[in-house]
Amino acid sequence: MIARPSSLADRIGGDRRRSTADDHGAPLVPELPAPEPSRKPSSQSQRGLDWFIFFLADVQTGFGPFVAVYLTTQKWTQVEIGFVLSIGGIIALLGQMPGGAIVDAARSEKMVAGLAVATIGCAALAYAVWPIFPIVVAAATLHALASCVLGPAIAAISLGLVGPYAISERLGRNARFASLGNGSAAALMGAAGYLISSRSVFLVTFILAIPTLIALSRIREKEIDIAQAHGAVVREVPDKKATSVFALCSKRALLIFAVSMLLFQLANAAMLPLMAGVVTMRSSQWAPVLIAACIIVPQAIVALASPSVGRKAQAWGRRPLLLLAFGALVIRGVLFATVHDPYLLVAVQIFDGITAAVFSVMVPLIVADVAFGSGHFNLAQGIIGTAVGIGASLSTVLAGYVSDKFGSNIAFLGLAGIASLGLLMILLIMPETRRTAPA
Repeated sequence: MIARPSSLADRIGGDRRRSTADDHGAPLVPELPAPEPSRKPSSQSQRGLDWFIFFLADVQTGFGPFVAVYLTTQKWTQVEIGFVLSIGGIIALLGQMPGGAIVDAARSEKMVAGLAVATIGCAALAYAVWPIFPIVVAAATLHALASCVLGPAIAAISLGLVGPYAISERLGRNARFASLGNGSAAALMGAAGYLISSRSVFLVTFILAIPTLIALSRIREKEIDIAQAHGAVVREVPDKKATSVFALCSKRALLIFAVSMLLFQLANAAMLPLMAGVVTMRSSQWAPVLIAACIIVPQAIVALASPSVGRKAQAWGRRPLLLLAFGALVIRGVLFATVHDPYLLVAVQIFDGITAAVFSVMVPLIVADVAFGSGHFNLAQGIIGTAVGIGASLSTVLAGYVSDKFGSNIAFLGLAGIASLGLLMILLIMPETRRTAPA
């Protein structure tokens, strides 16, 4: 149980800092001055953020696998395509922490987000109009750099609008609109590519950047609290030690969560690609349909469940939901290893939906908890993003090697074992980070 202050005066207490502790006396999250109560953001700003996230998901979906398909039709070699995809992946990994730091340093998260969306739109147009090697490499680089600031910018705008005590429900709402955007974009891009051409996917992506920017403009700048957006609190006496990057990076909860997320992606990232290969071998005729269903099922669950996850995270705390997500990942890995009917594998993806619904809300939420008062909320997101990227990069290589040497069943059980390590970390050493609003 987290020890709570008996009164508002105890919680604020000037600039005095205390640490809450668990039943064993281990320090959890330092108690800091509570932020000033902010008025509820207008429905215009809330809806503007909803639709910005929805259309942004559409824009981002225009890249990914569509790049490989399009460049193949342009007579690119697989080596050239692989180089372009690798460039984007490496930059996206290395840019996580700098991207977060940029958002923390910005005075307007809206401007950062708008410039990033415009950059991605221009990158899509470059793919469509000039599919030559230097232009495509430059476009892939710009897209990766812009993506590094978009995630932190969305979380910062959300936190700046609603504050740290209402952020859990706002993040659940974000995840719902992102999932709806991903689903609708996949259908739209697929239809455009099939009925028109693979080039049209990038033209559609460019066009979709326009309503994305319009939705962003609907968010009222004056309703975004800049201090809250950066995870800062107003102190009577500035505390440089508490707001230093070193203090943030040495937070026990942040480090434990980063390792947990690395283990999560190490176990999770390779499961669907590995399962896609298994389905293709067992039922090649229906493989595309089954794989599409395996993607759609989790997205539907995220859209339905994410708002509830946000509410439950505030009511129950963070750890129970993290345990649920890791447990679902363990079960999914074991079932992939033991279920042989390709149609039942689609049902197994329900567990992927549970995991995705939890982590789509929980990652920025726990970062907001831990970084509260530091002024480096977005840098902390970059730290977790880097851990996620490392885990995802290693996952496919590790699982592919084990699958080739020992078979896919052993690979799935190995991934389930890695997920079990993450589960144990959350169970045994991850502190509860939930904050409650002052009475």
